Amino acid sequence: MKDLHQKGRDVVGELIPGGKARLDKIFEVAPGLEELAVGVVYGHLHSRPALDARTREAAAISAIIASGGAGTPIRVHTRTGLSSGLAPAEITEIVTEAAAFSGFPRAVMALEHIKEVFTEAGAPVPPTPAPREVLLQALESDERLAEFSSHPAQVVTTGPDTAIAIFADGAAVAWARTSETKIAELKVLR
Repeated sequence: MKDLHQKGRDVVGELIPGGKARLDKIFEVAPGLEELAVGVVYGHLHSRPALDARTREAAAISAIIASGGAGTPIRVHTRTGLSSGLAPAEITEIVTEAAAFSGFPRAVMALEHIKEVFTEAGAPVPPTPAPREVLLQALESDERLAEFSSHPAQVVTTGPDTAIAIFADGAAVAWARTSETKIAELKVLR
């Protein structure tokens, strides 16, 4: 368990500036709980290959809200979610989705803490549209993508300011870097 704990501390240290010091403060009263929690969540789960860190943090944020958790857990996972490439708009959409399944009071309790983390991270409140939203809009209106309008596409946010569209039948893949509500850079691979 000690190896997993150290591995977990290293992951948190990479994701959050001053992360190891934050862990020391959070778990000062119960270092054994830190060994278990950090070892399992960041030492073991974060190394499993089926989910990337973005998806894993999205699931964690949703689960914390569903369990009625707020405070430190939601702040930690909002920070690590941002560091793992979740866009602020995706995090607020996760809160909205979680509210429908776990109750509005639980989701509302998380908002204050999420807003604090966004503010600390310099993210706008309310957040600008997620890269997926911007690219979806561009698929309908950007002349550079007009030739693909008849092809269904899977659009996925890949980072805090990037998204890709994978067109059915192998027609193309479009990569976009977004800036607020616009495409700042677009590359299309045919």
